[in-house]
Amino acid sequence: MSDAASSPPHALSLRIAHLYPDVMNIYGDRGNAIALQYRCEARGIAVEVVDIRLGDPFDPAAFDIVIIGGGQDREQRRIAEDLQSRAEALRAAATDGMPMLAVCGGFQLFGRRYVDQDGGTIPGISIFDMETRHPGAAVQRCIGDIVLTTPLGEVAGFENHGGRTYLADTQAPFGRVVRGYGNNAEDGGEGARTNNVIGTYLHGSLLPKNPAIADELILAALRRRCGEAVTLTPIDDAAEQAAHTSAVTAARRSPAIKKDP
Repeated sequence: MSDAASSPPHALSLRIAHLYPDVMNIYGDRGNAIALQYRCEARGIAVEVVDIRLGDPFDPAAFDIVIIGGGQDREQRRIAEDLQSRAEALRAAATDGMPMLAVCGGFQLFGRRYVDQDGGTIPGISIFDMETRHPGAAVQRCIGDIVLTTPLGEVAGFENHGGRTYLADTQAPFGRVVRGYGNNAEDGGEGARTNNVIGTYLHGSLLPKNPAIADELILAALRRRCGEAVTLTPIDDAAEQAAHTSAVTAARRSPAIKKDP
């Protein structure tokens, strides 16, 4: 850690809130919490991951990073009311620069609304200016390996979603699709980003395959707490970098998947 951090590395600590890990954990999204914890501890940064379940007390001000994983329509309905009760506090934290990661179903609920295949509406918490609509059971899902270009470099993962997400004109995407479907298989965008909040459809888990994204969240959290002079100590992550390269290469070589007519 840089001397400018004003504290020795062992004095730094972060708290991570993992929202609904027992409900929103499709395709191993818990791996995102594990990756964050590992990369913090490898740098001597103390880290506590706190599971926030339905009905649990939760004050975002007591945390440095918030993450939420994916779930199907059933799971999104199950958490929607509880998430709404936390909406104002989460929006305020996002505006204040708190880093967050919302994956798939969690990403959809960080938008304005999700309209399911039966026309029912699940309200979101409007951190992202977007909405998601399911085109119906007869329409092919967006499934397969995916590669994005982002300001942090290439990002690889796996997508599997029926909903199509449409960003407002002023809402920035997380990245641009090189291979795969992305938000809606139409406009080439994937995910969304507002301040330090990242939303994406990428499972995999995302962060073990993409250590640069994990470090982006950690660094944003440390700078929010300790000041902009903080830097991250390099760590030996050759295995993670090899996994990232392998995931990108495999995705680029994967057979083309027929898109919706």
